[in-house]
Formats: sequence, C-alpha cells, structure tokens
Amino acid sequence: MATIAFIFPGQGSQSVGMGQEFVIQHEDSNQFYEQANTVLAYDLKKLMLEGPQEELTLTFNAQPALLTTGVMVAERIKKAGIQPQFVAGHSLGEYSALVIAGVMSFTDAVQAVHKRGLFMEEAVPAGEGAMAAILGMAQEPLAAVTTQITNEGYPVQLANLNCPGQIVISGTKEGVEQACVLAKAQGAKRAIPLVVSGPFHSSLMAPAAQKLAEVLMPMSIHDAKTPVIANVTAQSITAADAIRTELIDQVCSPVRWEESVREMIAQGVDVFIECGPGKVLSGLVKKVDRSVKTYCVYDEASLQAFLEASKEWV
Repeated sequence: MATIAFIFPGQGSQSVGMGQEFVIQHEDSNQFYEQANTVLAYDLKKLMLEGPQEELTLTFNAQPALLTTGVMVAERIKKAGIQPQFVAGHSLGEYSALVIAGVMSFTDAVQAVHKRGLFMEEAVPAGEGAMAAILGMAQEPLAAVTTQITNEGYPVQLANLNCPGQIVISGTKEGVEQACVLAKAQGAKRAIPLVVSGPFHSSLMAPAAQKLAEVLMPMSIHDAKTPVIANVTAQSITAADAIRTELIDQVCSPVRWEESVREMIAQGVDVFIECGPGKVLSGLVKKVDRSVKTYCVYDEASLQAFLEASKEWV
C-alpha cells in the first residue's frame, strides 16, 4: 500500500484554461468556480478560462485561481477513492493543502489568498524588488553571499530552497543584482533573473505579513485532519494556532521545499501527486529523490492516466 502526498504548485504555474476539462467532465466541479466568484465579487472563472494571460498572472488573480484549480483537482482525486496521508504546497500552494486538510474552508482560503496577493503587490513599489534563480550553488555558500551583500546595505536573502542546485534569492533590485554577480564569481553555474512583481519571501514583505495577520487572526482555522508539511519549518504541523502563525511567517520566510520533500519521504511517502496546472513540483521532487513515484494531474486525460496507474499500488 502506497503512502501518498498531495502537493500543490505556487504562483507561476497559472495558465488560461486551467480546470476547464474538470467542469466539462464533472459538473459538480463548477461549484469551486462559482464559490470563488461569489467571494471575490468578480468573474474569476471567466479570467481563468478565457484570460488574458497577463491579467491572470497578476498576483491577486493568480493566487485565488491556482487555489481554485488545486482544490478542484484534489477533490476529484479524493472522489475517485485516493486519500493523502500528507499534504504540502509551495508558497501559495500551501493554502490549497490546508483546504484539503480541513484547516480552512475553501471560501475563506479564496478570500485570504486574494488579499495576500494584494498585500504582496503593495508591499514594495514596482521596480524596487527582484528575485533570481541561482543554479549550481549549495545553500551555505549562497547564504554567505546574501549575508555579505545585505551587510553592505542591499537586502537580499534565500527565498525558495527548491532542490539540490536550485535556490531562488529575493530582495532589493540592487541586492539581487550584486548577489548574482558574487554568486557566479564564487562558482554558481547560472544566475537567472525572474519575471516577478515583487521580492517575495523576503524581509521586504513584512508590511504584507502584518496586513495578512489582520485577515487571518479572526478567520476560522481548525486543526489539520491530514498532516501538513509547513513551508517555514519543513516539519509536520497540525495545530490550528501554529498553522495561523506559520502562514503569517511564511510571507517573509524561505520556502523550504527540498527539506519538505525529504521530510515526507522520511515519513514514508513514496507517491507524490501534483494537483494543479504544470509539472514544476514533480520535477523538483525527482531532483530530490528519483526513486519515488510522481504524478501530475491537471486535466481529464492526466486524471484518467493517474487513476489507471494507481491500480498498481492502491
């Protein structure tokens, strides 16, 4: 019998049309679109299905769109009889994981991530922050690079610890640029600037974290029915109060994805199911440990292919 983790992608995986086939094939999946539209008081469903991509990619649209698709896919898999023993999500994806774990309602999560996106957009003026992917450099020497640049007056820090040899840094535009130069001088293979609207998962997001706290504190949050592997600590978390605090801390803290995957594997997970558009997380899991099984479910064909494959280990 397999030990299963549902994993949920974060911002950057959004694409026009995501989730459409689930609604065509399974009419009850439309409830997620309709509930999201009601909460947001605008037509997220039309934006998700028709675009334009540029508008869908805006942080405050992309976050509820990805949440909606991730939850829709996971619920469809659960209805087919597949239940996760662990859940985890990359940054924004953690909210999808929390809905599936019974921590918060779907409608509360939609409201939270929409506001989270707005707060993140507002935290740093456009053009003042940046992010970059550093390839081929270990965590410790890269952390030394970012510390040096920060101490020189240009804040930059590790933001996404994705997999061996792939770490994203985030901070001021000058800090990221200087860290890229120094990292390459000290052996990094590549430094790739990312097209993002802000320095996410950095200390510069503190204003967003403070505003998000005001949204989350009165929100109904429950103990997790399924263990959630938290971004901030890469450890299992189930207590409601701890989850609320973690979601606030998450905005300014690194996403410890590689450590999260290793923790799930240490807990016995041998099947990872990526719920939502794209295949980013499955690729990262394979770079951590090629021996585990990974599946991506994002449309009807991939769902049916997964269900067929699952007969071997269910």
